[in-house]
Amino acid sequence: MNNTINNKIDILCVGEVLVDFIGHQEDVLINDTRDYHRYLGGSPTNVAMNSTRLGLNTIMVATVGNDGFGSYISERLASVGVNTNHLNVLDNKSTSVIFVSRSQGTPDFIPYRSADCCIYEKQISKEILSNTKIFHTTCFALSKNPAQKTILKKAQEAYDLGCKLSIDVNYARKLWKSKKKAFKVINAYCKFNPLIKISEDDMLRLFEKELPHEEIFEFFHHQGVDLVCLTLGSKGVKLSQKGKEIIQMPAIKIDKVMDSTGAGDAFWSGFLFAYIKQKSINECLDIALKLAALKLQNVGRLPDNINILSKLL
Repeated sequence: MNNTINNKIDILCVGEVLVDFIGHQEDVLINDTRDYHRYLGGSPTNVAMNSTRLGLNTIMVATVGNDGFGSYISERLASVGVNTNHLNVLDNKSTSVIFVSRSQGTPDFIPYRSADCCIYEKQISKEILSNTKIFHTTCFALSKNPAQKTILKKAQEAYDLGCKLSIDVNYARKLWKSKKKAFKVINAYCKFNPLIKISEDDMLRLFEKELPHEEIFEFFHHQGVDLVCLTLGSKGVKLSQKGKEIIQMPAIKIDKVMDSTGAGDAFWSGFLFAYIKQKSINECLDIALKLAALKLQNVGRLPDNINILSKLL
Protein backbone atom coordinates (compact mmCIF):
# COMPACT_ATOMS: atom_id res chain seq x y z
CA MET A 1 0.00 0.00 0.00
CA ASN A 2 1.16 3.54 -0.76
CA ASN A 3 1.82 5.28 2.55
CA THR A 4 1.37 8.80 1.23
CA ILE A 5 -1.90 10.62 1.76
CA ASN A 6 -2.16 11.65 -1.86
CA ASN A 7 -4.36 8.63 -2.41
CA LYS A 8 -7.83 8.91 -0.92
CA ILE A 9 -7.94 7.36 2.56
CA ASP A 10 -10.90 4.99 2.76
CA ILE A 11 -10.98 4.55 6.55
CA LEU A 12 -9.13 6.43 9.28
CA CYS A 13 -9.34 4.20 12.38
CA VAL A 14 -8.72 6.15 15.58
CA GLY A 15 -8.60 4.39 18.93
CA GLU A 16 -7.35 1.50 20.97
CA VAL A 17 -4.67 -0.89 19.82
CA LEU A 18 -4.17 -3.73 22.29
CA VAL A 19 -2.63 -7.11 22.84
CA ASP A 20 -5.47 -9.58 23.46
CA PHE A 21 -4.74 -12.67 25.48
CA ILE A 22 -7.65 -14.95 24.55
CA GLY A 23 -8.36 -17.93 26.75
CA HIS A 24 -7.55 -21.37 25.37
CA GLN A 25 -10.26 -23.17 27.35
CA GLU A 26 -13.71 -22.89 25.78
CA ASP A 27 -16.83 -21.47 27.44
CA VAL A 28 -15.31 -20.66 30.83
CA LEU A 29 -14.85 -17.33 32.57
CA ILE A 30 -11.45 -15.83 33.21
CA ASN A 31 -11.27 -17.25 36.73
CA ASP A 32 -11.37 -20.77 35.23
CA THR A 33 -9.10 -20.06 32.24
CA ARG A 34 -5.63 -21.63 32.58
CA ASP A 35 -3.93 -20.76 29.29
CA TYR A 36 -4.00 -17.77 26.96
CA HIS A 37 -2.86 -17.19 23.39
CA ARG A 38 -1.64 -13.79 22.21
CA TYR A 39 -3.44 -11.89 19.44
CA LEU A 40 -3.50 -8.36 18.06
CA GLY A 41 -6.64 -6.67 19.38
CA GLY A 42 -8.65 -3.51 19.81
CA SER A 43 -11.87 -2.88 17.91
CA PRO A 44 -10.61 -0.09 15.58
CA THR A 45 -7.42 -2.09 15.05
CA ASN A 46 -9.44 -5.08 13.90
CA VAL A 47 -11.41 -2.86 11.53
CA ALA A 48 -8.17 -1.38 10.15
CA MET A 49 -6.63 -4.82 9.62
CA ASN A 50 -9.76 -6.33 8.06
CA SER A 51 -10.37 -3.33 5.81
CA THR A 52 -6.80 -3.28 4.54
CA ARG A 53 -6.96 -6.98 3.72
CA LEU A 54 -10.20 -6.30 1.84
CA GLY A 55 -8.23 -3.89 -0.33
CA LEU A 56 -9.09 -0.55 1.28
CA ASN A 57 -6.61 2.25 1.96
CA THR A 58 -6.53 2.39 5.76
CA ILE A 59 -4.67 4.44 8.37
CA MET A 60 -4.43 3.49 12.05
CA VAL A 61 -4.11 6.28 14.62
CA ALA A 62 -3.20 4.79 18.00
CA THR A 63 -0.54 4.66 20.71
CA VAL A 64 1.64 1.85 22.07
CA GLY A 65 4.50 1.59 24.53
CA ASN A 66 8.14 1.28 23.55
CA ASP A 67 8.20 -2.40 24.48
CA GLY A 68 7.95 -5.89 23.05
CA PHE A 69 4.17 -5.75 22.72
CA GLY A 70 4.41 -2.39 20.96
CA SER A 71 6.90 -3.85 18.48
CA TYR A 72 4.66 -6.86 17.93
CA ILE A 73 1.70 -4.55 17.16
CA SER A 74 3.71 -2.38 14.75
CA GLU A 75 4.98 -5.43 12.89
CA ARG A 76 1.54 -7.04 12.66
CA LEU A 77 -0.11 -3.88 11.32
CA ALA A 78 2.65 -3.27 8.79
CA SER A 79 2.59 -6.92 7.66
CA VAL A 80 -0.85 -6.49 6.06
CA GLY A 81 -0.22 -2.95 4.78
CA VAL A 82 -1.96 -0.79 7.37
CA ASN A 83 -0.42 2.71 7.34
CA THR A 84 1.36 3.01 10.72
CA ASN A 85 2.89 6.48 10.20
CA HIS A 86 0.50 7.79 12.86
CA LEU A 87 1.15 5.10 15.46
CA ASN A 88 2.64 6.90 18.46
CA VAL A 89 5.28 5.08 20.56
CA LEU A 90 5.79 6.21 24.17
CA ASP A 91 8.79 5.48 26.38
CA ASN A 92 6.94 6.20 29.64
CA LYS A 93 3.86 4.04 29.05
CA SER A 94 3.42 0.32 28.48
CA THR A 95 1.33 -1.18 25.69
CA SER A 96 -2.22 -1.86 26.84
CA VAL A 97 -3.17 -5.49 27.37
CA ILE A 98 -6.53 -7.24 27.78
CA PHE A 99 -7.28 -10.75 28.99
CA VAL A 100 -10.37 -12.22 27.33
CA SER A 101 -12.34 -15.39 27.97
CA ARG A 102 -13.17 -17.61 25.01
CA SER A 103 -16.90 -18.03 24.60
CA GLN A 104 -19.75 -18.36 22.15
CA GLY A 105 -21.40 -15.28 23.65
CA THR A 106 -19.99 -11.92 24.68
CA PRO A 107 -16.62 -12.67 26.32
CA ASP A 108 -15.55 -11.68 29.82
CA PHE A 109 -12.52 -9.38 29.88
CA ILE A 110 -10.05 -7.63 32.20
CA PRO A 111 -8.28 -4.55 30.77
CA TYR A 112 -4.80 -3.35 31.80
CA ARG A 113 -4.71 0.07 30.17
CA SER A 114 -1.76 2.42 29.80
CA ALA A 115 -0.62 3.72 26.39
CA ASP A 116 -3.82 3.17 24.39
CA CYS A 117 -5.58 6.31 25.68
CA CYS A 118 -2.64 8.62 24.88
CA ILE A 119 -3.85 9.80 21.48
CA TYR A 120 -2.95 13.42 20.70
CA GLU A 121 -4.09 16.00 18.15
CA LYS A 122 -0.72 16.07 16.40
CA GLN A 123 -1.35 12.50 15.21
CA ILE A 124 -4.28 13.61 13.01
CA SER A 125 -3.62 16.50 10.61
CA LYS A 126 -6.25 18.48 8.74
CA GLU A 127 -4.67 17.23 5.51
CA ILE A 128 -5.39 13.63 6.52
CA LEU A 129 -8.99 14.43 7.48
CA SER A 130 -9.61 16.28 4.21
CA ASN A 131 -8.57 13.12 2.33
CA THR A 132 -10.58 10.65 4.43
CA LYS A 133 -13.87 9.01 3.47
CA ILE A 134 -14.73 7.45 6.87
CA PHE A 135 -13.49 8.48 10.33
CA HIS A 136 -14.06 5.48 12.62
CA THR A 137 -13.69 5.15 16.38
CA THR A 138 -15.16 3.32 19.38
CA CYS A 139 -16.79 3.90 22.74
CA PHE A 140 -13.72 2.20 24.28
CA ALA A 141 -11.41 4.83 22.77
CA LEU A 142 -13.69 7.65 23.96
CA SER A 143 -13.73 6.39 27.56
CA LYS A 144 -10.51 8.05 28.72
CA ASN A 145 -8.52 11.24 28.17
CA PRO A 146 -6.51 12.50 26.37
CA ALA A 147 -7.93 10.27 23.60
CA GLN A 148 -11.48 11.36 24.42
CA LYS A 149 -10.80 15.08 23.90
CA THR A 150 -8.65 14.44 20.82
CA ILE A 151 -11.22 12.22 19.12
CA LEU A 152 -14.16 14.55 19.77
CA LYS A 153 -12.22 17.55 18.45
CA LYS A 154 -10.97 15.72 15.36
CA ALA A 155 -14.43 14.22 14.74
CA GLN A 156 -15.79 17.77 14.60
CA GLU A 157 -13.06 18.74 12.11
CA ALA A 158 -13.72 15.63 10.02
CA TYR A 159 -17.46 16.33 9.98
CA ASP A 160 -16.87 19.96 8.95
CA LEU A 161 -14.66 18.73 6.09
CA GLY A 162 -17.39 16.45 4.77
CA CYS A 163 -16.01 13.16 6.09
CA LYS A 164 -18.51 10.44 7.08
CA LEU A 165 -18.13 9.36 10.69
CA SER A 166 -18.55 5.92 12.22
CA ILE A 167 -18.56 4.50 15.74
CA ASP A 168 -18.86 1.15 17.46
CA VAL A 169 -20.71 1.92 20.68
CA ASN A 170 -18.97 -0.94 22.53
CA TYR A 171 -19.84 0.40 25.97
CA ALA A 172 -18.46 -1.35 29.06
CA ARG A 173 -19.01 0.15 32.49
CA LYS A 174 -15.57 -0.86 33.82
CA LEU A 175 -13.93 1.48 31.26
CA TRP A 176 -15.80 4.63 32.29
CA LYS A 177 -15.75 6.86 35.37
CA SER A 178 -19.54 7.05 35.26
CA LYS A 179 -22.44 6.16 32.99
CA LYS A 180 -23.48 9.83 33.02
CA LYS A 181 -20.14 10.76 31.46
CA ALA A 182 -20.48 7.97 28.90
CA PHE A 183 -23.89 9.24 27.78
CA LYS A 184 -22.56 12.79 27.52
CA VAL A 185 -19.64 11.73 25.30
CA ILE A 186 -21.74 9.36 23.16
CA ASN A 187 -24.33 12.08 22.61
CA ALA A 188 -21.59 14.55 21.66
CA TYR A 189 -20.28 12.16 18.99
CA CYS A 190 -23.79 11.43 17.72
CA LYS A 191 -24.19 15.11 16.80
CA PHE A 192 -21.90 14.38 13.83
CA ASN A 193 -24.44 11.88 12.41
CA PRO A 194 -22.12 8.85 12.39
CA LEU A 195 -22.88 5.39 11.08
CA ILE A 196 -23.57 3.55 14.34
CA LYS A 197 -22.87 -0.08 15.17
CA ILE A 198 -24.25 -1.41 18.45
CA SER A 199 -25.00 -4.84 19.87
CA GLU A 200 -27.77 -6.06 22.17
CA ASP A 201 -25.17 -6.66 24.89
CA ASP A 202 -23.76 -3.13 24.48
CA MET A 203 -27.24 -1.67 24.90
CA LEU A 204 -28.07 -3.82 27.93
CA ARG A 205 -24.89 -2.53 29.60
CA LEU A 206 -25.54 1.07 28.58
CA PHE A 207 -29.21 1.30 29.53
CA GLU A 208 -28.99 -1.34 32.31
CA LYS A 209 -32.28 -2.87 31.17
CA GLU A 210 -33.68 -4.59 28.10
CA LEU A 211 -35.33 -2.08 25.81
CA PRO A 212 -37.47 -2.74 22.72
CA HIS A 213 -35.27 -2.37 19.67
CA GLU A 214 -37.44 0.46 18.39
CA GLU A 215 -36.69 2.47 21.56
CA ILE A 216 -32.95 1.93 21.11
CA PHE A 217 -33.15 3.10 17.51
CA GLU A 218 -35.25 6.10 18.50
CA PHE A 219 -32.73 7.10 21.18
CA PHE A 220 -29.95 7.40 18.60
CA HIS A 221 -32.15 8.97 15.93
CA HIS A 222 -33.15 11.60 18.48
CA GLN A 223 -29.46 12.43 18.97
CA GLY A 224 -29.15 13.22 15.25
CA VAL A 225 -28.13 9.83 13.82
CA ASP A 226 -29.63 8.67 10.51
CA LEU A 227 -28.37 5.05 10.41
CA VAL A 228 -28.17 2.62 13.34
CA CYS A 229 -27.09 -1.00 12.99
CA LEU A 230 -28.02 -3.36 15.85
CA THR A 231 -26.31 -6.76 15.86
CA LEU A 232 -28.27 -9.57 17.50
CA GLY A 233 -25.72 -12.38 17.69
CA SER A 234 -27.15 -15.66 16.42
CA LYS A 235 -30.41 -13.85 15.60
CA GLY A 236 -28.77 -11.71 12.93
CA VAL A 237 -29.08 -7.95 12.60
CA LYS A 238 -31.55 -5.08 12.49
CA LEU A 239 -30.87 -1.75 10.81
CA SER A 240 -32.85 1.43 11.19
CA GLN A 241 -32.65 4.44 8.90
CA LYS A 242 -34.50 7.51 10.11
CA GLY A 243 -37.90 7.73 8.43
CA LYS A 244 -37.67 4.28 6.82
CA GLU A 245 -38.82 0.78 7.69
CA ILE A 246 -36.47 -1.32 9.82
CA ILE A 247 -34.49 -3.92 7.88
CA GLN A 248 -33.90 -7.31 9.51
CA MET A 249 -31.62 -10.06 8.21
CA PRO A 250 -30.81 -13.47 9.76
CA ALA A 251 -27.32 -14.57 10.78
CA ILE A 252 -25.54 -17.08 8.56
CA LYS A 253 -25.76 -20.51 10.17
CA ILE A 254 -22.45 -22.12 11.09
CA ASP A 255 -21.71 -25.54 12.57
CA LYS A 256 -19.48 -24.48 15.48
CA VAL A 257 -18.51 -21.13 17.01
CA MET A 258 -14.76 -21.22 17.61
CA ASP A 259 -14.31 -17.67 18.98
CA SER A 260 -16.72 -14.73 19.22
CA THR A 261 -14.03 -12.13 19.95
CA GLY A 262 -13.83 -9.70 17.04
CA ALA A 263 -16.99 -10.94 15.30
CA GLY A 264 -18.64 -7.53 15.65
CA ASP A 265 -15.52 -5.88 14.23
CA ALA A 266 -15.54 -8.28 11.29
CA PHE A 267 -19.21 -7.45 10.72
CA TRP A 268 -18.57 -3.70 10.76
CA SER A 269 -15.50 -4.03 8.54
CA GLY A 270 -17.65 -5.72 5.94
CA PHE A 271 -20.38 -3.12 6.29
CA LEU A 272 -18.01 -0.16 5.91
CA PHE A 273 -16.26 -1.85 3.00
CA ALA A 274 -19.54 -2.24 1.10
CA TYR A 275 -20.68 1.26 2.14
CA ILE A 276 -17.52 2.78 0.66
CA LYS A 277 -18.18 0.78 -2.51
CA GLN A 278 -21.59 2.54 -2.60
CA LYS A 279 -23.59 -0.65 -2.35
CA SER A 280 -27.21 -0.76 -1.15
CA ILE A 281 -27.85 -1.10 2.58
CA ASN A 282 -29.05 -4.68 2.09
CA GLU A 283 -25.82 -5.52 0.25
CA CYS A 284 -23.81 -3.86 3.05
CA LEU A 285 -25.54 -6.08 5.60
CA ASP A 286 -25.06 -9.18 3.45
CA ILE A 287 -21.27 -8.79 3.17
CA ALA A 288 -21.11 -7.83 6.86
CA LEU A 289 -22.89 -11.02 7.91
CA LYS A 290 -20.59 -13.12 5.71
CA LEU A 291 -17.48 -11.67 7.36
CA ALA A 292 -18.93 -12.14 10.85
CA ALA A 293 -19.71 -15.79 10.13
CA LEU A 294 -16.18 -16.32 8.85
CA LYS A 295 -14.73 -14.76 12.02
CA LEU A 296 -16.85 -16.93 14.32
CA GLN A 297 -15.22 -20.00 12.77
CA ASN A 298 -11.67 -18.77 13.45
CA VAL A 299 -9.84 -18.05 16.72
CA GLY A 300 -8.04 -14.69 16.74
CA ARG A 301 -7.90 -13.08 13.32
CA LEU A 302 -9.86 -13.69 10.15
CA PRO A 303 -8.27 -16.13 7.67
CA ASP A 304 -6.04 -14.82 4.89
CA ASN A 305 -8.56 -15.38 2.10
CA ILE A 306 -11.07 -12.67 3.09
CA ASN A 307 -10.17 -10.78 -0.07
CA ILE A 308 -12.26 -13.41 -1.86
CA LEU A 309 -15.34 -11.77 -0.38
CA SER A 310 -14.34 -8.39 -1.79
CA LYS A 311 -14.52 -9.89 -5.27
CA LEU A 312 -18.19 -10.73 -4.70
CA LEU A 313 -19.01 -7.02 -4.94
